[in-house]
Amino acid sequence: MLMFNTLSASRWSRLAPVFSSPALLLAACLLLLLPTWLTLAQTVWTRDEQGHGPLILLATAWLLFRARHDLAALPAPRHVGSAWLMLAIGLLAVAFGRSQSIIALEVGAQCGVMAALVLLFKGSAGLARVGFPIAFLAFMIPLPEVLVVALTAPLKTAVAAVSAAVLHTLGYPVGRSGVVMMVGPYQMFVADACAGLSSMFTLEAMVLLYANLMGYRDTPRNLYLALMAVPVAFVANVVRVLVLILITYYWGDEAGQGFVHGFAGILLLLVALAMISGVDSLYDLVKRRPRKS
Repeated sequence: MLMFNTLSASRWSRLAPVFSSPALLLAACLLLLLPTWLTLAQTVWTRDEQGHGPLILLATAWLLFRARHDLAALPAPRHVGSAWLMLAIGLLAVAFGRSQSIIALEVGAQCGVMAALVLLFKGSAGLARVGFPIAFLAFMIPLPEVLVVALTAPLKTAVAAVSAAVLHTLGYPVGRSGVVMMVGPYQMFVADACAGLSSMFTLEAMVLLYANLMGYRDTPRNLYLALMAVPVAFVANVVRVLVLILITYYWGDEAGQGFVHGFAGILLLLVALAMISGVDSLYDLVKRRPRKS
């Protein structure tokens, strides 16, 4: 019996490093999280107001890939008990959220799983290095349907109102009833995709990503950029609606609803990025301005 126990212990000592290897545990956790991402792709990400999820996932993967050499250079931590506990809690949260169809919990728990894996193999120094990409995953958490409905309606009305005011100022024959706009012989409806809710969250994520890539450590600056993402997204959506209306007005409904309609989403992104760069430059300009004594 003693010999059997000795042999078992010897075998386990050889197998333990394999079962606790970073690659194996990471692969196992990815296999666990893959069904969550597939569920999102088939449900939440198909909605216009929450279609930014794949961009968040790709950006996170790219940020983690960029940090791979820095993580590899860090030593393994001495104490990992709390990391194992955190990993267990995260995996249980994922399993509970999936079994009870609580998608917000299922998605949110992945941040804890990723953080636990980093703590397990690279400690707090590793988590400090990749804390932003892991926290960035929180933008994948689906918004509550009640919140989406509550915010979308007033945003659509505001976008339609501002667009109609601009066109009226420019001399176009425009009328509006709620979110329905009449321009010349055409009647157009401001859809949820043009409301700005999706672009606001997407742009908010992009602003934080921009600040991280720029290496900004100035908290007031980062807060300023995060707050400016909201009006920038709104203005960019107004520009998108104006472009679609003018294309329809001059070239007909088929032009407005065809390829150009899809291209308008790219235009929105380009306009928003240009405006964020502008407000960032404005911050530098104001900060460098000499104060009057």
